[in-house]
Amino acid sequence: MRFSLGSIRQWHWISGAWCLVGILLFSLTGITLNHAADIPANKKITEIDASLPASVIDEFVALPEGEAVIPDVLVDFVSDKYDVAIPASVVGEWDGIEFYAAWPGPGTDSWVAVDSELEMVTYESVDRGWISYFNDLHKGRNTGAVWPWFIDVFAVACIIFSVTGLQLLMRHASSRASTWPVTVLGVLIPFVILLLFVH
Repeated sequence: MRFSLGSIRQWHWISGAWCLVGILLFSLTGITLNHAADIPANKKITEIDASLPASVIDEFVALPEGEAVIPDVLVDFVSDKYDVAIPASVVGEWDGIEFYAAWPGPGTDSWVAVDSELEMVTYESVDRGWISYFNDLHKGRNTGAVWPWFIDVFAVACIIFSVTGLQLLMRHASSRASTWPVTVLGVLIPFVILLLFVH
């Protein structure tokens, strides 16, 4: 199938418009990831060590051993007393005595442990800040099921943008003498860096 110049332009500007925010996001986070060691860490750690009422312990004791969804009574207890939000969908392991669950997210890591014999709950959440949040979005780390699909679709749109851009360069190269020297330079620079400086 042969595309007209107009259709190539249309594919190019539509894919470019759709990719605009994504390209900015991934470009900026590429810089922050490349200089992660130079950016000061801004961690916020939330910790809880508390006794649990018998009503909460009873809910755990009633659980079957193995994988279990965190009981609502614990979610409500931690929320009401410490203003800490634990996702109600968190799944952990219960061995009849101890319950443990962890739920990492972009820029965060959280876990909770319950000891039914000691009637204690231990909770910790580490928030590494918004830069870490966007860095994890860049890597698709702990972002759930939908975000990786967005990355795939975004990557396809970037390919369309690049291929149609190349076709437009080919169409206009005869009237712009610098087209291919600049294009070849863009290809050669990373290869030269890899050959000479990456070992």
